[in-house]
Amino acid sequence: MADSKTTKDNVNGSAESVEELEKKYGPYVRHDCYGVMGRGELPWTEKALLAIALVVLLPLRVAAATTFVVICNLSCRIATAFWSPGGEDDDYAHLSGWRRSIIMRASKFAGRALLFSFGFYRIHETHREHCVTRANSNDQEQSKEGERAGVIVSNHISYVDILYHMSSSAASFVAKESVANLPLVGLVSKCLGCIYVKREDKSSQLKGVSGMVNKRIQEAHQSKSSPMMVLFPEGTTTNGDFLLPFKTGAFLSKAPVRPVIIRYTYQRLSPAWDSISGARHLILLLCQFVNNMEVIWLPVYYPSQQEKDDPKLYAENVRKFMADEGCLILSDIGLAEKREYHAALNGNKSTPSVYHKKDE
Repeated sequence: MADSKTTKDNVNGSAESVEELEKKYGPYVRHDCYGVMGRGELPWTEKALLAIALVVLLPLRVAAATTFVVICNLSCRIATAFWSPGGEDDDYAHLSGWRRSIIMRASKFAGRALLFSFGFYRIHETHREHCVTRANSNDQEQSKEGERAGVIVSNHISYVDILYHMSSSAASFVAKESVANLPLVGLVSKCLGCIYVKREDKSSQLKGVSGMVNKRIQEAHQSKSSPMMVLFPEGTTTNGDFLLPFKTGAFLSKAPVRPVIIRYTYQRLSPAWDSISGARHLILLLCQFVNNMEVIWLPVYYPSQQEKDDPKLYAENVRKFMADEGCLILSDIGLAEKREYHAALNGNKSTPSVYHKKDE
Protein backbone atom coordinates (compact mmCIF):
# COMPACT_ATOMS: atom_id res chain seq x y z
CA MET A 1 0.00 0.00 0.00
CA ALA A 2 3.03 2.26 -0.02
CA ASP A 3 2.34 3.12 -3.64
CA SER A 4 -1.12 4.42 -2.67
CA LYS A 5 0.50 7.16 -0.63
CA THR A 6 2.66 8.44 -3.46
CA THR A 7 1.89 11.55 -5.45
CA LYS A 8 -0.14 11.68 -8.64
CA ASP A 9 -0.24 13.87 -11.69
CA ASN A 10 -2.99 16.49 -11.85
CA VAL A 11 -4.46 17.96 -15.01
CA ASN A 12 -1.61 20.42 -15.34
CA GLY A 13 0.98 17.69 -15.27
CA SER A 14 2.50 18.58 -11.90
CA ALA A 15 2.79 16.08 -9.08
CA GLU A 16 0.67 16.73 -6.01
CA SER A 17 0.17 14.70 -2.85
CA VAL A 18 -3.26 13.69 -1.58
CA GLU A 19 -2.97 16.29 1.19
CA GLU A 20 -2.18 19.02 -1.33
CA LEU A 21 -5.15 18.04 -3.49
CA GLU A 22 -7.44 18.13 -0.47
CA LYS A 23 -6.20 21.57 0.47
CA LYS A 24 -6.46 22.91 -3.08
CA TYR A 25 -9.90 21.46 -3.82
CA GLY A 26 -11.38 21.58 -0.30
CA PRO A 27 -15.02 22.26 -1.32
CA TYR A 28 -15.18 18.97 -3.22
CA VAL A 29 -13.43 16.59 -0.80
CA ARG A 30 -15.57 13.85 0.75
CA HIS A 31 -15.15 12.95 4.41
CA ASP A 32 -17.60 10.08 4.89
CA CYS A 33 -16.82 6.40 5.41
CA TYR A 34 -17.22 5.65 1.70
CA GLY A 35 -14.25 7.83 0.81
CA VAL A 36 -13.67 9.97 -2.23
CA MET A 37 -15.76 9.01 -5.25
CA GLY A 38 -17.58 6.54 -2.96
CA ARG A 39 -14.96 3.88 -3.68
CA GLY A 40 -13.23 3.57 -0.33
CA GLU A 41 -12.59 0.20 1.31
CA LEU A 42 -15.47 -0.38 3.73
CA PRO A 43 -15.37 -2.15 7.12
CA TRP A 44 -17.31 -5.43 7.28
CA THR A 45 -20.08 -3.86 9.37
CA GLU A 46 -20.78 -1.29 6.66
CA LYS A 47 -20.66 -3.98 3.99
CA ALA A 48 -23.27 -5.98 5.91
CA LEU A 49 -25.57 -2.97 6.28
CA LEU A 50 -25.15 -2.14 2.61
CA ALA A 51 -25.95 -5.71 1.58
CA ILE A 52 -29.15 -5.72 3.64
CA ALA A 53 -30.21 -2.36 2.25
CA LEU A 54 -29.52 -3.44 -1.34
CA VAL A 55 -31.79 -6.47 -0.97
CA VAL A 56 -34.57 -5.04 1.20
CA LEU A 57 -34.53 -1.24 1.32
CA LEU A 58 -33.48 -0.27 -2.20
CA PRO A 59 -36.32 -2.04 -4.09
CA LEU A 60 -38.95 -0.64 -1.71
CA ARG A 61 -37.65 2.90 -2.01
CA VAL A 62 -37.35 2.74 -5.79
CA ALA A 63 -40.93 1.47 -6.01
CA ALA A 64 -42.17 4.18 -3.66
CA ALA A 65 -40.30 6.96 -5.46
CA THR A 66 -41.59 5.79 -8.84
CA THR A 67 -45.15 5.71 -7.50
CA PHE A 68 -44.89 9.28 -6.21
CA VAL A 69 -43.48 10.55 -9.50
CA VAL A 70 -46.29 8.80 -11.42
CA ILE A 71 -48.90 10.41 -9.14
CA CYS A 72 -47.35 13.84 -9.67
CA ASN A 73 -47.21 13.27 -13.43
CA LEU A 74 -50.87 12.25 -13.54
CA SER A 75 -51.80 15.35 -11.52
CA CYS A 76 -49.92 17.51 -13.99
CA ARG A 77 -51.72 15.82 -16.87
CA ILE A 78 -55.06 16.66 -15.25
CA ALA A 79 -53.94 20.25 -14.67
CA THR A 80 -52.93 20.64 -18.31
CA ALA A 81 -55.90 18.75 -19.80
CA PHE A 82 -57.42 20.50 -22.83
CA TRP A 83 -54.70 23.12 -22.65
CA SER A 84 -51.60 23.64 -24.74
CA PRO A 85 -48.77 26.18 -24.33
CA GLY A 86 -48.59 29.01 -26.81
CA GLY A 87 -45.39 27.77 -28.38
CA GLU A 88 -43.07 28.38 -25.43
CA ASP A 89 -42.31 26.14 -22.45
CA ASP A 90 -42.36 29.26 -20.29
CA ASP A 91 -46.15 29.37 -20.74
CA TYR A 92 -46.46 26.51 -18.26
CA ALA A 93 -45.31 28.90 -15.53
CA HIS A 94 -48.32 31.11 -16.23
CA LEU A 95 -51.01 28.52 -15.59
CA SER A 96 -53.54 29.95 -13.14
CA GLY A 97 -56.66 29.10 -11.19
CA TRP A 98 -57.44 25.48 -10.47
CA ARG A 99 -54.66 24.34 -12.79
CA ARG A 100 -52.00 26.13 -10.77
CA SER A 101 -53.58 24.94 -7.52
CA ILE A 102 -53.37 21.29 -8.59
CA ILE A 103 -49.76 21.68 -9.71
CA MET A 104 -48.74 23.38 -6.47
CA ARG A 105 -50.37 20.77 -4.25
CA ALA A 106 -49.13 17.82 -6.30
CA SER A 107 -45.58 19.16 -6.53
CA LYS A 108 -45.28 19.86 -2.81
CA PHE A 109 -46.70 16.45 -1.97
CA ALA A 110 -44.42 14.66 -4.44
CA GLY A 111 -41.35 16.56 -3.27
CA ARG A 112 -41.92 15.69 0.38
CA ALA A 113 -42.94 12.11 -0.42
CA LEU A 114 -39.78 11.63 -2.47
CA LEU A 115 -37.68 12.99 0.38
CA PHE A 116 -39.40 10.50 2.69
CA SER A 117 -38.66 7.66 0.28
CA PHE A 118 -35.01 8.77 0.30
CA GLY A 119 -34.92 8.39 4.07
CA PHE A 120 -35.42 12.04 5.02
CA TYR A 121 -38.15 11.30 7.53
CA ARG A 122 -37.73 14.54 9.47
CA ILE A 123 -36.44 17.90 8.23
CA HIS A 124 -35.40 20.49 10.78
CA GLU A 125 -36.28 24.00 9.57
CA THR A 126 -35.26 27.28 11.20
CA HIS A 127 -36.62 30.68 10.21
CA ARG A 128 -34.48 33.65 11.16
CA GLU A 129 -36.79 36.55 10.49
CA HIS A 130 -35.12 38.92 12.97
CA CYS A 131 -31.72 39.19 11.28
CA VAL A 132 -30.51 42.42 9.67
CA THR A 133 -29.92 41.66 6.01
CA ARG A 134 -28.88 44.98 4.62
CA ALA A 135 -25.48 46.53 4.25
CA ASN A 136 -27.18 49.93 4.55
CA SER A 137 -29.74 49.98 7.37
CA ASN A 138 -31.06 53.42 6.31
CA ASP A 139 -32.12 51.98 2.94
CA GLN A 140 -33.86 49.11 4.69
CA GLU A 141 -36.24 51.52 6.38
CA GLN A 142 -37.36 52.65 2.93
CA SER A 143 -38.27 49.08 1.91
CA LYS A 144 -41.85 47.95 2.04
CA GLU A 145 -42.30 45.79 5.10
CA GLY A 146 -43.20 42.25 4.11
CA GLU A 147 -42.22 42.88 0.48
CA ARG A 148 -42.03 39.59 -1.39
CA ALA A 149 -38.70 38.32 -2.60
CA GLY A 150 -38.37 37.67 -6.30
CA VAL A 151 -36.17 34.59 -5.99
CA ILE A 152 -34.88 32.07 -3.48
CA VAL A 153 -31.08 31.73 -3.53
CA SER A 154 -29.71 28.56 -1.97
CA ASN A 155 -26.39 26.87 -1.46
CA HIS A 156 -26.05 23.69 -3.51
CA ILE A 157 -24.91 20.37 -2.09
CA SER A 158 -26.96 17.66 -3.78
CA TYR A 159 -29.79 16.98 -6.21
CA VAL A 160 -31.80 16.39 -3.03
CA ASP A 161 -31.79 20.19 -2.60
CA ILE A 162 -34.20 20.35 -5.54
CA LEU A 163 -36.64 17.96 -3.87
CA TYR A 164 -36.64 20.08 -0.73
CA HIS A 165 -37.37 23.33 -2.57
CA MET A 166 -40.00 21.53 -4.60
CA SER A 167 -41.69 20.37 -1.38
CA SER A 168 -41.45 23.75 0.35
CA SER A 169 -42.52 26.14 -2.41
CA ALA A 170 -43.13 24.19 -5.65
CA ALA A 171 -40.59 26.56 -7.16
CA SER A 172 -39.19 26.78 -10.68
CA PHE A 173 -35.58 25.94 -11.51
CA VAL A 174 -33.09 26.42 -14.32
CA ALA A 175 -32.48 22.97 -15.79
CA LYS A 176 -30.74 21.29 -18.68
CA GLU A 177 -32.89 21.09 -21.80
CA SER A 178 -32.77 17.28 -21.70
CA VAL A 179 -34.82 17.30 -18.47
CA ALA A 180 -37.89 18.45 -20.42
CA ASN A 181 -37.83 15.22 -22.44
CA LEU A 182 -37.40 12.78 -19.55
CA PRO A 183 -40.24 10.27 -19.03
CA LEU A 184 -42.64 11.32 -16.24
CA VAL A 185 -40.27 13.99 -14.90
CA GLY A 186 -40.35 16.10 -18.08
CA LEU A 187 -44.00 17.18 -17.76
CA VAL A 188 -43.59 17.84 -14.04
CA SER A 189 -40.61 20.12 -14.69
CA LYS A 190 -42.60 22.03 -17.33
CA CYS A 191 -45.56 22.50 -14.99
CA LEU A 192 -43.20 23.79 -12.31
CA GLY A 193 -42.21 26.43 -14.85
CA CYS A 194 -38.58 25.38 -15.22
CA ILE A 195 -36.40 27.34 -17.61
CA TYR A 196 -34.27 25.16 -19.84
CA VAL A 197 -30.75 25.82 -21.03
CA LYS A 198 -28.34 24.12 -23.41
CA ARG A 199 -25.04 24.13 -21.59
CA GLU A 200 -23.23 23.57 -24.88
CA ASP A 201 -24.57 26.82 -26.32
CA LYS A 202 -22.72 30.04 -25.74
CA SER A 203 -23.54 33.70 -25.29
CA SER A 204 -26.66 34.27 -27.40
CA GLN A 205 -28.68 31.42 -25.93
CA LEU A 206 -27.47 32.11 -22.40
CA LYS A 207 -28.46 35.77 -22.75
CA GLY A 208 -31.95 34.62 -23.70
CA VAL A 209 -32.13 32.43 -20.61
CA SER A 210 -30.86 35.28 -18.44
CA GLY A 211 -33.57 37.57 -19.78
CA MET A 212 -36.24 34.96 -19.11
CA VAL A 213 -34.96 34.42 -15.56
CA ASN A 214 -35.01 38.15 -14.85
CA LYS A 215 -38.54 38.43 -16.21
CA ARG A 216 -39.73 35.58 -14.00
CA ILE A 217 -38.01 37.03 -10.92
CA GLN A 218 -39.74 40.35 -11.47
CA GLU A 219 -43.10 38.61 -11.92
CA ALA A 220 -42.65 36.67 -8.68
CA HIS A 221 -41.58 39.84 -6.88
CA GLN A 222 -44.63 41.77 -8.02
CA SER A 223 -47.31 39.07 -7.79
CA LYS A 224 -47.90 36.34 -5.21
CA SER A 225 -49.72 34.30 -7.85
CA SER A 226 -46.51 33.91 -9.87
CA PRO A 227 -44.33 30.89 -9.01
CA MET A 228 -41.10 31.54 -7.14
CA MET A 229 -37.79 30.63 -8.69
CA VAL A 230 -34.95 28.88 -6.87
CA LEU A 231 -31.46 29.57 -8.14
CA PHE A 232 -28.21 27.99 -7.00
CA PRO A 233 -25.78 30.85 -7.68
CA GLU A 234 -22.68 28.72 -7.00
CA GLY A 235 -23.30 26.92 -10.28
CA THR A 236 -22.27 23.49 -8.95
CA THR A 237 -22.42 21.30 -5.83
CA THR A 238 -19.97 21.22 -2.92
CA ASN A 239 -19.45 19.04 0.15
CA GLY A 240 -21.56 21.48 2.17
CA ASP A 241 -18.79 23.10 4.21
CA PHE A 242 -17.98 25.84 1.70
CA LEU A 243 -19.67 28.58 -0.29
CA LEU A 244 -18.35 29.18 -3.79
CA PRO A 245 -18.41 32.52 -5.68
CA PHE A 246 -21.94 33.52 -6.73
CA LYS A 247 -22.95 34.09 -10.32
CA THR A 248 -24.94 37.29 -10.79
CA GLY A 249 -28.00 35.85 -12.55
CA ALA A 250 -30.23 35.96 -9.46
CA PHE A 251 -29.24 39.56 -8.72
CA LEU A 252 -29.54 41.28 -12.10
CA SER A 253 -33.25 42.01 -11.65
CA LYS A 254 -32.50 44.18 -8.58
CA ALA A 255 -35.36 42.46 -6.72
CA PRO A 256 -35.04 41.30 -3.09
CA VAL A 257 -33.85 37.73 -2.60
CA ARG A 258 -34.61 35.08 0.04
CA PRO A 259 -31.42 33.28 1.10
CA VAL A 260 -31.68 29.65 2.21
CA ILE A 261 -28.94 27.45 3.69
CA ILE A 262 -29.18 23.66 3.48
CA ARG A 263 -27.10 21.28 5.60
CA TYR A 264 -26.89 17.49 5.71
CA THR A 265 -25.70 15.69 8.83
CA TYR A 266 -24.51 12.11 8.49
CA GLN A 267 -22.53 9.31 10.10
CA ARG A 268 -22.04 6.95 7.17
CA LEU A 269 -22.71 8.39 3.70
CA SER A 270 -22.67 12.10 2.97
CA PRO A 271 -25.64 13.16 0.81
CA ALA A 272 -23.33 15.70 -0.86
CA TRP A 273 -22.81 15.11 -4.57
CA ASP A 274 -19.24 16.29 -4.97
CA SER A 275 -16.65 13.77 -6.18
CA ILE A 276 -18.90 10.76 -6.73
CA SER A 277 -20.76 9.55 -9.82
CA GLY A 278 -24.49 10.16 -9.97
CA ALA A 279 -25.55 6.50 -10.24
CA ARG A 280 -23.28 5.35 -7.41
CA HIS A 281 -24.39 8.22 -5.18
CA LEU A 282 -28.09 7.60 -5.82
CA ILE A 283 -27.83 3.88 -5.01
CA LEU A 284 -25.79 4.45 -1.84
CA LEU A 285 -28.12 7.23 -0.70
CA LEU A 286 -31.17 5.01 -1.16
CA CYS A 287 -29.38 2.31 0.83
CA GLN A 288 -28.83 4.57 3.83
CA PHE A 289 -31.46 3.81 6.46
CA VAL A 290 -31.89 7.39 7.70
CA ASN A 291 -30.83 10.71 6.16
CA ASN A 292 -30.90 14.06 7.94
CA MET A 293 -31.43 17.56 6.59
CA GLU A 294 -31.34 20.95 8.26
CA VAL A 295 -32.62 24.09 6.53
CA ILE A 296 -32.12 27.69 7.61
CA TRP A 297 -34.46 30.25 6.05
CA LEU A 298 -32.88 33.67 6.29
CA PRO A 299 -34.99 36.84 6.01
CA VAL A 300 -35.58 38.61 2.73
CA TYR A 301 -32.46 40.54 1.70
CA TYR A 302 -33.33 44.00 0.39
CA PRO A 303 -30.59 45.45 -1.81
CA SER A 304 -29.33 48.98 -1.30
CA GLN A 305 -29.21 51.33 -4.28
CA GLN A 306 -25.49 50.65 -4.59
CA GLU A 307 -26.15 46.93 -4.73
CA LYS A 308 -28.89 47.42 -7.31
CA ASP A 309 -26.45 49.32 -9.48
CA ASP A 310 -23.73 46.68 -9.03
CA PRO A 311 -25.00 43.06 -9.30
CA LYS A 312 -21.55 41.69 -8.43
CA LEU A 313 -21.55 43.64 -5.18
CA TYR A 314 -25.11 42.50 -4.48
CA ALA A 315 -24.19 38.86 -5.08
CA GLU A 316 -21.04 39.05 -2.96
CA ASN A 317 -22.82 40.72 -0.03
CA VAL A 318 -25.55 38.07 -0.02
CA ARG A 319 -22.84 35.38 -0.21
CA LYS A 320 -20.99 36.80 2.78
CA PHE A 321 -24.24 37.10 4.71
CA MET A 322 -25.11 33.46 4.04
CA ALA A 323 -21.58 32.34 4.98
CA ASP A 324 -21.77 34.23 8.28
CA GLU A 325 -25.21 32.93 9.17
CA GLY A 326 -24.45 29.36 8.13
CA CYS A 327 -20.85 29.19 9.40
CA LEU A 328 -19.70 28.33 5.88
CA ILE A 329 -16.18 28.80 4.53
CA LEU A 330 -15.83 31.17 1.58
CA SER A 331 -13.89 29.69 -1.33
CA ASP A 332 -12.68 31.32 -4.54
CA ILE A 333 -12.70 28.20 -6.73
CA GLY A 334 -15.54 27.03 -8.96
CA LEU A 335 -16.71 24.49 -11.53
CA ALA A 336 -13.46 24.55 -13.53
CA GLU A 337 -11.48 23.51 -10.45
CA LYS A 338 -14.03 20.82 -9.67
CA ARG A 339 -13.40 19.30 -13.07
CA GLU A 340 -9.65 19.50 -12.48
CA TYR A 341 -10.09 17.68 -9.17
CA HIS A 342 -12.17 14.93 -10.78
CA ALA A 343 -9.58 14.54 -13.53
CA ALA A 344 -6.81 14.26 -10.95
CA LEU A 345 -8.71 11.61 -8.99
CA ASN A 346 -9.50 9.58 -12.09
CA GLY A 347 -5.81 9.61 -12.96
CA ASN A 348 -4.95 7.49 -9.92
CA LYS A 349 -6.99 4.39 -9.11
CA SER A 350 -5.39 3.97 -5.71
CA THR A 351 -6.51 7.37 -4.45
CA PRO A 352 -9.89 6.24 -3.01
CA SER A 353 -8.26 3.80 -0.59
CA VAL A 354 -5.87 6.52 0.51
CA TYR A 355 -8.72 8.87 1.35
CA HIS A 356 -10.57 6.17 3.21
CA LYS A 357 -7.58 5.30 5.36
CA LYS A 358 -6.98 8.94 6.01
CA ASP A 359 -10.58 9.42 7.17
CA GLU A 360 -10.39 6.44 9.48
